[in-house]
Amino acid sequence: MYFFFGALEILLTFRLILKLLGASIISSFVTFIYGLSGIIIMPFEGIFRRAVSQGIETASVLEPATIVAMIVYAILLWGVIKLYRLLSGKQQVS
Repeated sequence: MYFFFGALEILLTFRLILKLLGASIISSFVTFIYGLSGIIIMPFEGIFRRAVSQGIETASVLEPATIVAMIVYAILLWGVIKLYRLLSGKQQVS
């Protein structure tokens, strides 16, 4: 579960950084990251508007949907783990 969540967060972080830096979609790596992560952030699209800053060569985009997705998935994982521990009777070692 932690591995899956970690991979998800890394993917969303890559998307956020690539968008902020104005990465070119000509790159197959960028296209792959956008395609894979686009499905994950789809439920959060449209909550907030994107902020676009036009530079000399590229356009930097701040996607709030990506940030919201990262937060929501973190809270969701936390809730699932708490529920699992509650139902299984396992206590967290402190």
